[in-house]
Amino acid sequence: MDKQIAKPSIREENERAILAAAEEEFAEQGFSGATMAAIAARAGVPKPNIYYYFSTKERLYRAVVERVLTEWLAAAAAFDTSDDPAEALTSYIDAKMDLARAMPLGSKIWANEIMRGAPAIQDFLDTTLTQWVRSRERVVRRWIADGKLKPIEPRVLLYMIWATTQQYANAAHEIATLEHGELSDAAFERAKRQVAETILAGVVAKRGA
Repeated sequence: MDKQIAKPSIREENERAILAAAEEEFAEQGFSGATMAAIAARAGVPKPNIYYYFSTKERLYRAVVERVLTEWLAAAAAFDTSDDPAEALTSYIDAKMDLARAMPLGSKIWANEIMRGAPAIQDFLDTTLTQWVRSRERVVRRWIADGKLKPIEPRVLLYMIWATTQQYANAAHEIATLEHGELSDAAFERAKRQVAETILAGVVAKRGA
């Protein structure tokens, strides 16, 4: 007998709607320009409901940003499950590009926050992101020590992946203009493959080299 999938609770549905509306509002208006009233209108809920789930605009903003960061960090799960850097890096690049396409507004909010000096999320950078980067660095250094990757500064590799994959979110309009429309699914898959192949060609050590 098939197991029934549990339906989301009313609370979960409301929070999801509020977070989606907040993401749109913060992406369009920035933190200072966004209002709880506008977010409530987008979500189709009374303004007091917003405060029931998120007591301040700051907490709602942090919840939106934390959701983005959590998804990005989870994209590198293959670093922990594969000893093959080509496989792990390809999986990471594919996941990051898929997220850039699926969560472009979240990416824009993150980029705007960083360009402002991260006034609302500096603690995330100092703790969660810093710890994650250090754990990924250890994996990359192990691959280098095992002769699987060319000598490279791990953070440079990560920065390169971030910059390339986020281009497809932060510069989506520019890409659509140059491509005379949004990338088709087939074109996006080709882009993913070419990005991964280009990065891997520069960092993966050749056997016997």
